[in-house]
Amino acid sequence: MRSVELFAGAGGLAIGMANAGFQHAAVVEWDHDACETFRENQRHHAHAVEGWPVHEVDARSFKFGALGQDIAVVSGGPPCQPFSMGGKHQAQRDDRNMFPEAVRAVRELMPKAFIFENVKGLTRKTFASYFSHILLQLQYPELARRKGENWIQHRARLEQHHSANKGAATYNVLFDVLNAADYGVPQKRERVFFVGFRSDVGARWSFPDPTHSEDALLVSKWIDGSYWDEHEISRKQKADVLPRYAKRVDLLRSTPALLTLDRWQTTRDALRNLPDPEAVRDHGISNHVFTPGARAYVGHTGSVLDEPSKTLKAGYHGVPGGENMFIKDDGTLRYFTVRESARLQTFPDEYEFCGSWSQTMRQLGNAVPVKLAEVVARSVAASLDACAAPARITN
Repeated sequence: MRSVELFAGAGGLAIGMANAGFQHAAVVEWDHDACETFRENQRHHAHAVEGWPVHEVDARSFKFGALGQDIAVVSGGPPCQPFSMGGKHQAQRDDRNMFPEAVRAVRELMPKAFIFENVKGLTRKTFASYFSHILLQLQYPELARRKGENWIQHRARLEQHHSANKGAATYNVLFDVLNAADYGVPQKRERVFFVGFRSDVGARWSFPDPTHSEDALLVSKWIDGSYWDEHEISRKQKADVLPRYAKRVDLLRSTPALLTLDRWQTTRDALRNLPDPEAVRDHGISNHVFTPGARAYVGHTGSVLDEPSKTLKAGYHGVPGGENMFIKDDGTLRYFTVRESARLQTFPDEYEFCGSWSQTMRQLGNAVPVKLAEVVARSVAASLDACAAPARITN
C-alpha cells in the first residue's frame, strides 16, 4: 500500500510506517538537516530509508496531485511547538501550525486512512476549541475554509454541517493519548494520535492495546528479581528505592495472575552494550560522542536508569535542555549522546543523524518513537487488509 509522509522530521513515524509494510510515494520535510539525515542513510544503504523519494520542501507548497489517486494512507506529525507544554502556546496563531496542510493532503488525496500525531498538550482545555476544529476538519476535509473565513467561523460552519448531516462523516476519526512506554519504548512519552478511515472503506478498528506495563517492571525488580539479575546488579544496591513502591509491590504480590503484559523497558535496557563515551573515545560507534556540561536545575533533573527515560525534549525551552540527560550509578549526570537518544526513540542502530549535536537532538526530540509508530501503523494496515480481503477472494 502506498503512503505519503508529511512533516517527516528525523523519520520516526515514516520508518514505523515502512516497517508495517507501507511504501512511501513521497516523504516531505522542509528542514535541511533532517533531509540530510535521510540522504546520508540512503547513501550508505540503510534499509530503513532505502528508496524513499525525499522532498525538501515546505508542505504548504507541495503538489499532491502528482502522486496519483491510489494513496492508501497519509501520515505525519505536524510541528508540535504551537501546542507543546514547553512552547509559546500560540496554537492556531503560530506560523508553524501545519494542521491545515495535513487536512489539505487528506482533501486532495482522499486516502483510505490517515495517521497524525502530536503532543499531549494539544488536548489541554486551553486548546479545546481548536482541537474540536481539527477534529471536524479531519471528519469533513472537503469542506475547506473559504476566502476571508477565520477559523472560528469555519468551525461554526463545520459544526452546523455535522449536526445537520444525516449520513456518515467523510472520515470516521478516533483520537487517543498513547504512552510510548506502554508499547515497549524505553521512554515515558505521551502523544495524541488521530486515526481516521474513509467511511466508504468500512473499516473496523480500535487503538492497539498496550503490550508493556509498569506493574510488570515492578514485579521484575522487587518480587522475582529478574530485572536486577538480567543486568547483573545486586538488589541490595537498589534497596533504598523500594520504599517508594512498597504499597504497590505488596498489592502485586497478592495478584500475580493479573500480570499478562511485558515489563516496561528502561533507560538501562536502552543503553545496554554501548560504551561510556566519556571513558572510551575510540569506539567506532556513529553519533556516540560525549558532550560535557550536564547539570541539574529546577524542573530538569535527568532520567533514572532503571525506569523508562523522561520525554526527550526539543524546542524553545532549551535544546537539549536538562531533561536530555541521565543519572549515572555513581550519582553524577551525563547528557545522552545522539546514539543513546536514538535508542530511546527506538531508531535502528544503523541509522545515522546529520547536523550539530543540538540540531540532531532537536530532530530526535521531535520524533515519533519508531516502535510506537510501527504498532499503530500495523494495526491500520491490518484493518485495511481485512477490508480488502473479500474482494480478493471474489476475484
